[in-house]
Amino acid sequence: MNIVILDALTYGDTSLVGFNDVGDVTVYKTTSADETAERVRDAEVIVTNKVVINDAVMESAPNLKLICVAATGMNNIDHDAAARRGIVVKNVAGYSTDAVVQHTFSMLFYLMGHSRYYDEYVKSGEWQREAVFAHIGPSFSELRGKTWGIIGLGEIGRSVANIARVFGANVCYYSTSGKNENDEYEKTTLSRLIENSDVISIHAPLNAMTENLISHSELLQMKDGAVLLNLGRGGIVDEDALSVIIDVKPIFVGLDVLAKEPMKTPHPLLAVQHPERLYITPHIAWTSREARERLIAATIENIKKFCLV
Repeated sequence: MNIVILDALTYGDTSLVGFNDVGDVTVYKTTSADETAERVRDAEVIVTNKVVINDAVMESAPNLKLICVAATGMNNIDHDAAARRGIVVKNVAGYSTDAVVQHTFSMLFYLMGHSRYYDEYVKSGEWQREAVFAHIGPSFSELRGKTWGIIGLGEIGRSVANIARVFGANVCYYSTSGKNENDEYEKTTLSRLIENSDVISIHAPLNAMTENLISHSELLQMKDGAVLLNLGRGGIVDEDALSVIIDVKPIFVGLDVLAKEPMKTPHPLLAVQHPERLYITPHIAWTSREARERLIAATIENIKKFCLV
């Protein structure tokens, strides 16, 4: 099989040598929209993470048989065009669950525990001048007895819920599709979830029902001191609205995903007056070493299985 990997840079330092066992491999670190058609012209298999494979790209690759999305989300593929042309599309599900769940709690504790403040306090030399052994600055709370609302109770959301319950939190959830039912946790409306939750975490896909799901009114509904975490998709939280509300209401927000990635400047979230209330990471929740290794191994396995059909 002639295999073309279009955006290898997205896998970091993860070894791609295993692809050599299933075909002749051409690797590109990044591929722009203008370069895609030419690069896949002779491909039988395309491996992509975020590079868009549309009808025109498929038209340029007459030998194309398989598109491997080295990710879970497949919104960068024109599925109708692939079906018309008899091209199989395969993704990888579940590879990053543990990593995303871990990062969810990492973000929460960073914000809830005011880690930035206390780290900077010590390193500034202020602690050395204290009269007593402990500096009591911004107060933090325990999770026990708090309400944790989850938006999107899929595999990742359920895993977060299970761990939150171990910490003693009371978990409720909102199904963005309306179809998710889980007897273990209370199902509620979005409005009630936002009003009642001390922690809100988003683990939902971006679609017509979730775009700007959390905007001005929802942010204003949040409890003072509540924490909002988005580890689903950028675009679910209205970034323009957030840039305004976070300065007038004491809420804490962690974002691992943004509407446009990488972040572009100028950006309203880079100009907030209370940056201590905002924690942004560059879409890294899925990128543990183990998760990337599972992703590549599963993508190779998808190619192997296709060859056996």
